[in-house]
Amino acid sequence: MTLYQPFLDFAIELLQTRLDLQPYPIPAGFESKSAIVGKGKHQDEVLTTSYGYQAPKLRQIRAAHVQGGHSLQVLNFVIFPQLNYDLPFFGADLVTLPGGHLIALDIQPLFHNLEYQAKYTQPILAIFESYQQHLPWGGDFPKEAQPFFSPAFLWTRPEKTEAVESHVFAAFKDYLQAYLDLVDRAEPVTDAQALKDIEQSQLRYLRYRTEKDPARGMFNRFYGSEWTEEYIHGFLFDLERKLVGSQLS
Repeated sequence: MTLYQPFLDFAIELLQTRLDLQPYPIPAGFESKSAIVGKGKHQDEVLTTSYGYQAPKLRQIRAAHVQGGHSLQVLNFVIFPQLNYDLPFFGADLVTLPGGHLIALDIQPLFHNLEYQAKYTQPILAIFESYQQHLPWGGDFPKEAQPFFSPAFLWTRPEKTEAVESHVFAAFKDYLQAYLDLVDRAEPVTDAQALKDIEQSQLRYLRYRTEKDPARGMFNRFYGSEWTEEYIHGFLFDLERKLVGSQLS
């Protein structure tokens, strides 16, 4: 069992219980990929496994799980809503490196106006506040990333693995349950301008992530740049490609 496997197992089981879950196509060659890193007795296998689902209100639910022994464990788990809902994204970046744990968990807003915050951030704030004592703010965060996060952004660097297994896991469960409650209540958007704004907001976030993906360097090192770029643009953040494809068809 690896550090973030229980998170992934919980998420998939919960999604299957609460949603009409269907597979989301994973491009050939990206279901799993392994590489040998290090030398001699420091040699380790790094295995990256991809998961993809979709549901009536959710365009893509996907996970990248990287397992590389004690010093490298990563789970990137993101939910992208369909473009005719103003739902936020669900985002979990759970990272364990030789230097420690980096945890980022949020219900990421499409917009920052008061009405949107009241609808989508307010319900999460109490959960966020309940974890502050055990999971304090993790310090500096890139200024350019700040527009993509909510006031309930849980960004923390726990020193102990036990804190990840207990407090971070509990927070992950609470945030995901709360997000699915928002999905339950969401109504489709029909106003043409609002639909345009939703698409632009989703694309802004995806373009930011494809340009600045913090995993790019790691994947380049393990699997080479050609595989990495195709993985980022063709699976992890594929909306732009999908929109171009739908315009051509």
